[in-house]
Amino acid sequence: MTTIHEPTTKQDILQYLLQQGQATAQELAERLEISPQAVRRHLKDLETEELIHHKPVQAGMGRPQHVYELTRQGRDRFPSRYDEFAVALLDTLAETVGSDQMGSILRKQWERKALEYRQRMGNGSLQQRVENLVALRRLEGYMAEWHPVETNNGQKAASFMITEHNCAISHIAESYPSVCGHELEMFALALQNCTVERTHWIVKGEHRCGYLIKER
Repeated sequence: MTTIHEPTTKQDILQYLLQQGQATAQELAERLEISPQAVRRHLKDLETEELIHHKPVQAGMGRPQHVYELTRQGRDRFPSRYDEFAVALLDTLAETVGSDQMGSILRKQWERKALEYRQRMGNGSLQQRVENLVALRRLEGYMAEWHPVETNNGQKAASFMITEHNCAISHIAESYPSVCGHELEMFALALQNCTVERTHWIVKGEHRCGYLIKER
């Protein structure tokens, strides 16, 4: 029985770390409802596979706690529709047409993607369109979610936060960071009459990408 359940538990650990960014063994044990000893065995195996790593964090006056995070290899275990071939293709294209033309091509691609999103999202309220956009992004491997943003007086305004815990084009974004700028333009074009601000960025070392959507 133990052998059968180990892969599932390890995958649950990886998924939790992907969503939360980091966690202690105790937090994982409570979340997965298994013993801390069992969690530590899984964590040891995952570190041996170089899918996670730990760092000490001081908590109060006691001994430092070990906090666990995904490595690049760990992130690569999650769905991605693009791989090294796409990066190599872009490299060849950049060498062939030059950087200026390359930028125009990438911008045109994101514009086409924005129009596709807009058509598939429909013409509902901003909340409905944000919800539909997140559903589309999930299908593409972004592990996205959304929530409304409250104003200072506690009322919900026409603003929403989109969070993506996995980047389906991470290899491309690392080699061509400009695509992330085009992605902001894409969201703004897809969600008409809105402003889009980046709040978090995986490429900058954070564990998620975040976008604040505000109705104009």
